[in-house]
Amino acid sequence: MPEISRFYGIIIYMYMSEHNPPHFHVWYEEYQATITIEDGIIKGELPRRALNLVYEWLDLHKSELLENWRRLTSFESPKPIKPLE
Repeated sequence: MPEISRFYGIIIYMYMSEHNPPHFHVWYEEYQATITIEDGIIKGELPRRALNLVYEWLDLHKSELLENWRRLTSFESPKPIKPLE
């Protein structure tokens, strides 16, 4: 499970063989969630502060996330994405 970004204790992963819709996985402390790239729908649970940071990061890097999804569906490795600063 490739880690693609890490910021403020939040770790973002994308898996190699995943299902649609395009999404990424978030780990923060004992919390885990899956968030869709296109519309930000969340499955799982994150504290509000962490979720707001993830949404801010998603807004900044949506095109890179979609490119990583394309790469993964072509059996290529995803590229790291700049963390939120």
